[in-house]
Amino acid sequence: MKVRAQITLPPDLQSKARRKATELGISFAEYIRRVISKDLGGSERPVDVSAVFDLVTSGKPTSIARDKDKMIGEAVWQDHLRSTGRLRRRRPRAGQR
Repeated sequence: MKVRAQITLPPDLQSKARRKATELGISFAEYIRRVISKDLGGSERPVDVSAVFDLVTSGKPTSIARDKDKMIGEAVWQDHLRSTGRLRRRRPRAGQR
């Protein structure tokens, strides 16, 4: 749940922050949330983009458009196993129990 907060900024600081948010393509509010989160050591885990690129290891050609949900699910599952320190067990695929 988010809580609403009101802050007062000097006009020049607000202008700089709004410009930076625009450069990043995010809202002013999102920019402020990110700055505060970064300063306080936010709880958001950094996203490991490599998980998306190392989805296919079998060497067989695949259709990413057709198999993307399955591939992303597998990447998320592997990330979960790594982050919880569990053994790298592969979960059974549908129909392979």
